[in-house]
Amino acid sequence: MEDGTSATPGITADTAAARRTASKWESDVEVWQWDAREDCEVRQILDRIADKWSLLAIAMLDRRVMRFTELKREIDGISQRMLSRTLRQLERDGIVERTVYPTVPPRVDYALTEMGRSLHATTKALVVWTEAHQERIAAARSSYDEREAELRDL
Repeated sequence: MEDGTSATPGITADTAAARRTASKWESDVEVWQWDAREDCEVRQILDRIADKWSLLAIAMLDRRVMRFTELKREIDGISQRMLSRTLRQLERDGIVERTVYPTVPPRVDYALTEMGRSLHATTKALVVWTEAHQERIAAARSSYDEREAELRDL
Protein backbone atom coordinates (compact mmCIF):
# COMPACT_ATOMS: atom_id res chain seq x y z
CA MET A 1 0.00 0.00 0.00
CA GLU A 2 1.11 3.55 -0.56
CA ASP A 3 1.13 4.50 3.12
CA GLY A 4 3.89 1.97 3.85
CA THR A 5 1.59 -0.71 5.19
CA SER A 6 0.58 -4.00 3.70
CA ALA A 7 -2.73 -5.77 3.48
CA THR A 8 -1.60 -7.90 6.41
CA PRO A 9 -2.31 -6.06 9.69
CA GLY A 10 0.82 -5.17 11.64
CA ILE A 11 3.17 -5.72 8.69
CA THR A 12 4.66 -2.55 7.24
CA ALA A 13 6.79 -2.29 4.13
CA ASP A 14 9.78 -1.78 6.43
CA THR A 15 8.94 -4.93 8.40
CA ALA A 16 8.51 -6.96 5.23
CA ALA A 17 11.83 -5.69 3.84
CA ALA A 18 13.57 -6.47 7.13
CA ARG A 19 12.17 -10.00 7.04
CA ARG A 20 13.41 -10.53 3.47
CA THR A 21 16.86 -9.25 4.44
CA ALA A 22 16.94 -11.38 7.59
CA SER A 23 15.77 -14.42 5.66
CA LYS A 24 18.55 -13.98 3.09
CA TRP A 25 21.11 -13.41 5.83
CA GLU A 26 19.94 -16.49 7.75
CA SER A 27 20.24 -18.68 4.67
CA ASP A 28 23.78 -17.38 4.06
CA VAL A 29 24.69 -17.95 7.71
CA GLU A 30 23.47 -21.52 7.67
CA VAL A 31 26.19 -22.39 5.19
CA TRP A 32 28.98 -21.77 7.70
CA GLN A 33 27.30 -21.44 11.09
CA TRP A 34 26.59 -25.15 11.51
CA ASP A 35 29.79 -26.49 10.00
CA ALA A 36 30.26 -29.85 11.71
CA ARG A 37 33.87 -30.40 10.69
CA GLU A 38 36.21 -30.95 13.63
CA ASP A 39 38.59 -28.21 12.47
CA CYS A 40 35.81 -25.60 12.18
CA GLU A 41 36.68 -22.56 14.30
CA VAL A 42 33.07 -21.95 15.37
CA ARG A 43 32.70 -25.55 16.49
CA GLN A 44 35.94 -25.36 18.47
CA ILE A 45 34.82 -22.19 20.24
CA LEU A 46 31.39 -23.64 21.00
CA ASP A 47 33.00 -26.81 22.33
CA ARG A 48 35.02 -24.71 24.79
CA ILE A 49 32.45 -22.18 25.96
CA ALA A 50 29.36 -24.38 25.96
CA ASP A 51 30.59 -27.17 28.22
CA LYS A 52 29.01 -27.43 31.67
CA TRP A 53 32.05 -26.19 33.60
CA SER A 54 32.53 -23.11 31.44
CA LEU A 55 28.85 -22.21 31.63
CA LEU A 56 28.85 -22.57 35.41
CA ALA A 57 32.04 -20.53 35.82
CA ILE A 58 30.63 -17.80 33.58
CA ALA A 59 27.37 -17.77 35.57
CA MET A 60 29.25 -17.45 38.87
CA LEU A 61 31.50 -14.68 37.57
CA ASP A 62 28.51 -12.76 36.25
CA ARG A 63 27.53 -12.17 39.87
CA ARG A 64 30.87 -10.69 40.94
CA VAL A 65 34.66 -10.93 40.79
CA MET A 66 35.76 -14.15 42.49
CA ARG A 67 38.90 -15.90 43.64
CA PHE A 68 39.77 -19.43 42.56
CA THR A 69 38.82 -20.98 45.91
CA GLU A 70 35.44 -19.21 45.87
CA LEU A 71 34.71 -20.57 42.41
CA LYS A 72 35.79 -24.05 43.47
CA ARG A 73 33.49 -23.90 46.48
CA GLU A 74 30.52 -22.58 44.45
CA ILE A 75 30.73 -24.98 41.50
CA ASP A 76 29.64 -28.30 42.92
CA GLY A 77 31.57 -31.29 41.61
CA ILE A 78 34.38 -29.52 39.76
CA SER A 79 37.93 -30.64 40.49
CA GLN A 80 40.74 -28.17 41.07
CA ARG A 81 42.42 -29.32 37.86
CA MET A 82 39.26 -28.91 35.78
CA LEU A 83 38.51 -25.46 37.21
CA SER A 84 42.07 -24.34 36.50
CA ARG A 85 41.87 -25.67 32.95
CA THR A 86 38.44 -24.11 32.37
CA LEU A 87 39.55 -20.69 33.62
CA ARG A 88 42.71 -20.80 31.46
CA GLN A 89 40.66 -21.61 28.36
CA LEU A 90 38.14 -18.87 29.12
CA GLU A 91 40.97 -16.41 29.69
CA ARG A 92 42.62 -17.42 26.42
CA ASP A 93 39.32 -16.87 24.58
CA GLY A 94 38.88 -13.41 26.11
CA ILE A 95 35.85 -14.39 28.21
CA VAL A 96 37.53 -14.18 31.62
CA GLU A 97 40.09 -11.72 32.92
CA ARG A 98 42.64 -12.84 35.49
CA THR A 99 44.20 -10.27 37.81
CA VAL A 100 47.21 -11.20 39.97
CA TYR A 101 48.01 -9.02 43.00
CA PRO A 102 51.63 -9.01 44.28
CA THR A 103 50.87 -10.08 47.83
CA VAL A 104 52.07 -12.97 49.95
CA PRO A 105 50.46 -15.33 49.20
CA PRO A 106 49.56 -14.02 45.74
CA ARG A 107 45.94 -13.02 45.32
CA VAL A 108 44.28 -13.87 41.98
CA ASP A 109 40.86 -12.57 40.99
CA TYR A 110 38.75 -13.71 38.06
CA ALA A 111 36.16 -11.53 36.35
CA LEU A 112 34.14 -11.61 33.17
CA THR A 113 35.28 -9.37 30.36
CA GLU A 114 32.75 -7.33 28.39
CA MET A 115 32.60 -10.19 25.89
CA GLY A 116 32.07 -12.65 28.75
CA ARG A 117 29.16 -10.60 30.09
CA SER A 118 27.55 -10.59 26.65
CA LEU A 119 28.04 -14.37 26.45
CA HIS A 120 26.34 -14.80 29.81
CA ALA A 121 23.39 -12.72 28.64
CA THR A 122 23.07 -15.09 25.69
CA THR A 123 23.32 -18.28 27.75
CA LYS A 124 20.72 -17.02 30.22
CA ALA A 125 18.15 -17.44 27.44
CA LEU A 126 19.09 -21.13 27.23
CA VAL A 127 18.67 -21.52 31.00
CA VAL A 128 15.27 -19.80 30.90
CA TRP A 129 14.20 -22.10 28.05
CA THR A 130 15.38 -25.15 30.00
CA GLU A 131 13.52 -24.09 33.14
CA ALA A 132 10.35 -23.45 31.13
CA HIS A 133 10.51 -26.87 29.48
CA GLN A 134 12.01 -29.08 32.19
CA GLU A 135 8.69 -30.73 33.10
CA ARG A 136 7.93 -31.53 29.44
CA ILE A 137 11.45 -32.90 29.00
CA ALA A 138 11.08 -35.05 32.13
CA ALA A 139 7.76 -36.39 30.80
CA ALA A 140 9.29 -37.10 27.38
CA ARG A 141 12.21 -38.92 29.01
CA SER A 142 9.86 -40.99 31.14
CA SER A 143 7.73 -41.88 28.12
CA TYR A 144 10.81 -42.81 26.10
CA ASP A 145 12.20 -44.96 28.93
CA GLU A 146 8.86 -46.78 29.25
CA ARG A 147 8.77 -47.50 25.51
CA GLU A 148 12.36 -48.77 25.60
CA ALA A 149 11.61 -50.98 28.60
CA GLU A 150 8.60 -52.46 26.79
CA LEU A 151 10.76 -53.22 23.75
CA ARG A 152 13.38 -54.93 25.91
CA ASP A 153 10.67 -57.07 27.52
CA LEU A 154 9.45 -58.39 24.14
